[in-house]
Amino acid sequence: MAVMLGIAIVPPPSKCLFVHPPLSSNSDWTPPATPFLLRPSNPSFSSSSFPISVARRFDASPKTVSGSRTWQPRPHPDANRELYHLSDKKMYKRHKQNVDLPSILPKNKKKPYPIPIQKMQRAARRDKRLAEMGIEKPLEPPKNGLLVPELIPVAYEVLDHWKVLIKGLSQLLNVVTVYGCSKCPEVHVGPVGHQIQDCHGTGSEQRRSYHSWVKGSINDVLIPIESYHLFDPFGRRIKHETRFDYDRIPAVVELCIQAGVDFPEYPSRRRTSPIRMLGKKVIDRGGYVEEPKPHLSENCMSLLAELDTYGAQFEQPPLSASDTRRLAERTLKAYSSVRRGVRQLMKKYSVKACGYCSEVHVGPWGHNAKLCGAFKHQWRDGKHGWQDAILDEVIPQNYVWHLRDPHGPPLQTALRRYHGKAPAVVEVCVQAGAEIPESYKPMMRLDIIIPDTEEARLVA
Repeated sequence: MAVMLGIAIVPPPSKCLFVHPPLSSNSDWTPPATPFLLRPSNPSFSSSSFPISVARRFDASPKTVSGSRTWQPRPHPDANRELYHLSDKKMYKRHKQNVDLPSILPKNKKKPYPIPIQKMQRAARRDKRLAEMGIEKPLEPPKNGLLVPELIPVAYEVLDHWKVLIKGLSQLLNVVTVYGCSKCPEVHVGPVGHQIQDCHGTGSEQRRSYHSWVKGSINDVLIPIESYHLFDPFGRRIKHETRFDYDRIPAVVELCIQAGVDFPEYPSRRRTSPIRMLGKKVIDRGGYVEEPKPHLSENCMSLLAELDTYGAQFEQPPLSASDTRRLAERTLKAYSSVRRGVRQLMKKYSVKACGYCSEVHVGPWGHNAKLCGAFKHQWRDGKHGWQDAILDEVIPQNYVWHLRDPHGPPLQTALRRYHGKAPAVVEVCVQAGAEIPESYKPMMRLDIIIPDTEEARLVA
């Protein structure tokens, strides 16, 4: 019958994972057909001709064949190997060896959205559907103008650590030298500037891409990101003509003020009843309240100097080695606490950033000041392209080359791939005596041996 139908009978291989012959010797066993011929559309094929059906052949559960004992397919030989591979991946995610720095975004494109565009479109369609039915948009604090009681202590803690960070950096800069290139944004922390040829500023062709180093300041280490201070974030938006009526303060300080920190010199409206919105329109904001005049005094001016990097004092008495080490540890801990607290606040409070430039605005909507001069600003009439901000846009991590031996020879271009990088604040604290945090060790490439220049030529 098999010859008449042209069915090729293929004996099972010795290491078949699915089909095993019955163990009893008195039963007749017929080998199954090849997978190519097992087609339900073939009318000539009948599964009754074979004791083991197609479903039984690919079933992983124990089955009983007439005249035979129960059987079970053998485990795949690579199953344990795959489990070991998954465990290695989890171990690598927990303890990474080397981490690449974030890629530099091109200036002729808009920044990627931190929230997927499909998710924002679904939320917009849902709000539009509710508005068409006349249903108000459900809002929770702080989206409805009320404070989040659980985040008020976090805001005060962030502000305290921010003061410690600015004061500590201003004192450490008397011990650690910082250089900045006068032609490009490159910053270097060390006794002398490095010799890596990666300058793309003005006149770099004449200098063969070498940097033009000048003495740096705290603003090169902790990049100042400022924002307009708003008495009522849900009130009138800032226009281009009225932009000088508002003060510019650090974005971290403005975020803390809107999260519940009270400053007499920077008052903020505290609502007792929530606002109401129908779609994108605010139907009840509790009316407009005139902004009170700020209370300025000598104590307030000294407090403002502690919150801004421009008012940091560099002339400090010399410190001993142990005091410098403790100051570096305290400053590095304050830096980590500020980033952790700001990340926690940004999960609730809205912070907007321009998708083309470095402008940041703390509030539910961006301002209308026409100050954007980035890519294709003529098409937008100078207006910013607002989108949700990320942590690195509020507190930028200015990455610099990590020096294992600050008093050694300057870094060379030929050995640049053997050196790692770290944020400028971390590098200043580490060179001042602080221990390297575990989270920054992979990007510093501490496990790579730096060869000599002659040895580097022999490396493949």
